[in-house]
Amino acid sequence: MGASTSSEQTVPIEQREAETLAASTGALSTLQKCFSNLADPHSAAIPFDSLQQCFRLSYENPVCEGVAIPVSFPAVLDHFGSCIAELFFVTEKGGVSWIELVRGYNRCCARKTLSMSVTTLLRVFSVTLKKAGLPCNLEFETGDDDCKISGWLMPVDVLMLLWMCWAMSWYSRTREFPKEKGKSCLPDVKHIVLSAVESCAEADSGLNVWDCELSGLEVQLPVGKFLTWVLKTVPSLPGCFTEFVYAVLKHSASQEAGLECSTSSAVDTSSTVACSSNLLSPGIAWAISLTLTGPLSEEISRACFPSDANGINNDLLYRSHLHGRGLNRFWSNVQGYQGSLLVLISATSEDDSANKRNWIVGVLTHQGFENRDLFYGSSGSLYAISPVFHMYPPTGMQSVWKGAAFHFIEIAE
Repeated sequence: MGASTSSEQTVPIEQREAETLAASTGALSTLQKCFSNLADPHSAAIPFDSLQQCFRLSYENPVCEGVAIPVSFPAVLDHFGSCIAELFFVTEKGGVSWIELVRGYNRCCARKTLSMSVTTLLRVFSVTLKKAGLPCNLEFETGDDDCKISGWLMPVDVLMLLWMCWAMSWYSRTREFPKEKGKSCLPDVKHIVLSAVESCAEADSGLNVWDCELSGLEVQLPVGKFLTWVLKTVPSLPGCFTEFVYAVLKHSASQEAGLECSTSSAVDTSSTVACSSNLLSPGIAWAISLTLTGPLSEEISRACFPSDANGINNDLLYRSHLHGRGLNRFWSNVQGYQGSLLVLISATSEDDSANKRNWIVGVLTHQGFENRDLFYGSSGSLYAISPVFHMYPPTGMQSVWKGAAFHFIEIAE
């Protein structure tokens, strides 16, 4: 078991290898505490039902202001936890043994290539859809992480996949694991879904990004193109799964032995709703954070999962309708700040038929603005945010983010 003090000579080589792999991620002691808390003392194994309950995600009445929620989405979350347990944790007589807990963790969280991590995420999503009785058009050649995948996803599949990842990230970052089903406000991720559709669909799909409903989009997105889109546009998306698995096991390790484990949701997301009035909405902040890695991604994620309703405003340097539109007012608010900076610009344009179209673009730099006549600073990233999300990374040599702190600017028409 995890707390065993046996010498290395009496530990099977397969167990030592699995423990060494888990230790390389810094999780071995967490797994030992988790096993000690969850294992039945008589069978020396974790009851499988208990492990399923640990990974359970469930919302009673999820709501979203910008996108219609598929009626089948709550069922997807209801089956999510059992799918993780069945896919990655082998059950032996009496439950999940110590070695199988470690092996299951390694299957989920051990270091692997980004493409393999995407395959793992899609496998979880595929099995969850089938378990919920929903159609799934993905086929995996083998059970390996580097296997070939064939088939396609529909836009509504991408929507549910994104919301599933967001729900995992919520728990990983807020560390809230209440025991009752509850309500949650899901972020508007339509701009991310349309990005996948625009990048993966055939050229003659006839998509009108200014006027479309995701539920009515009958466009097949080949999984090969979708994988490429994830790697280029939202490379941090697979990390939502590995972070969730580790957060769940860490939470289980912190509980008293014998207590039932649960990640069922009764989360208060009023702060998420409150932040929707900002131009930097949770959906936009999350999309930008998925394009990044490291400290800056974590910092921007605070706008996706704020701890209080006013948390996001603490990072606001300038907002045009709040501070005024004059150039002097702009400089008086931003000059002197030298950390990473996100600028969001919202405006409206008209087409030939006088139809108004709202759009948002953004710029992310790792250095504040200075009122100079000469060029200064290093490279940053450009974002097309709404109606379709795209990231245009820097192409120069100086593209490493140096600081974790960031603030943002909002300029609206």
